[in-house]
Formats: sequence, structure tokens, C-alpha cells
Amino acid sequence: MVAASEIREHMEVRAADGGHIGTVDHMEGESRIKLTKSDSKDGQHHLIPLDWVDHVDAHVHLNKDVEEVERQWSTMN
Repeated sequence: MVAASEIREHMEVRAADGGHIGTVDHMEGESRIKLTKSDSKDGQHHLIPLDWVDHVDAHVHLNKDVEEVERQWSTMN
């Protein structure tokens, strides 16, 4: 499992199929990534569980494709 400390603000988040998911706003606790609303199609913050992260390099890479992520993420204002 990826450590929350590896994830930094402003990192790009990419889906398993290479699609752009968003940009990290910050870690929400130790188990969720909060994405910026300014980089969101619907202008909302979205939360992604840390469990979905496959690996981190210059980007945060998820183990789900774009459709699956957008269907399952949590949304907040």
C-alpha cells in the first residue's frame, strides 16, 4: 500500500487507462485524497480512497480506469 506521505499537493492524478482524473488538493486524513475543484469538470471537490492508488512517481497512478473512478468517488462542495 502507498503511504499518504508520498502524495503531495498539486500532483496530477491519473487513472489506470492513463486518463486525467484531477489534481491533488491535499490528503483528507490518512486514507483519502481530496482533489481540487478548480480542475474538476463539475466544479466540485472529489475524494478518492488511498486504496485506489497503485503507485506514486511524479504523478499519482490509480488502479481503476476513468469511468470506474468517476462512478465511485465521493463528491463534496
